[in-house]
Amino acid sequence: MPKEDSFFELFNQHADLIVLGIGELRELINHFDNIEIRTRAVVSAEKKGDKVTHDTIDQLHKTFITPLDRDAIHKLISTMDDMLDLAEDVAETIGLYDIRAMTAEARQLADICVACADRVKAAVAMLSNMDNPQTVLKIVSEIDRLESDADRVMRSAMAKLFREESDVKNIIKMKAIYELLETITDKAEDVANVIQGIVLENA
Repeated sequence: MPKEDSFFELFNQHADLIVLGIGELRELINHFDNIEIRTRAVVSAEKKGDKVTHDTIDQLHKTFITPLDRDAIHKLISTMDDMLDLAEDVAETIGLYDIRAMTAEARQLADICVACADRVKAAVAMLSNMDNPQTVLKIVSEIDRLESDADRVMRSAMAKLFREESDVKNIIKMKAIYELLETITDKAEDVANVIQGIVLENA
């Protein structure tokens, strides 16, 4: 039985949507204009990501011989989809909480999320060809470093928020945004860990 290699195409499609959706989220946070339009763009990317995830899992059920371990395929696409789910959560929370301005720390976290998305895309693109496992593992380590950077930024942002902000409502609002943005990088690290496992098993 031949192997079904369309999974790699589906991974790449989803990675493109991660870059698109999180990029739109950064534009929203950085410029804080056209909030409804930018939120719709993030939500659109997330819905398309859901479709790719569904197609991947459907393909998994129909395929007798898969190019990678079945559990790894399921975990990779599901964890990638978590990144887009969280991006949608951030965008919708900004509207739901009626946040009127963004902090430098939120913009910094958004930049780190974009960097994570770019590296997820780069690593995923190399999974169909295991000729350069060390390059993939280097990207994985970069994602781990970015997640640590996000942790530091969030801790600093929280300290500043509780020290300088006197409005309790604003504290609650921005605390939620910081935590959601940092969780995107946590999910990127989860994706990196799945990719690392795939590489070590198949290289």
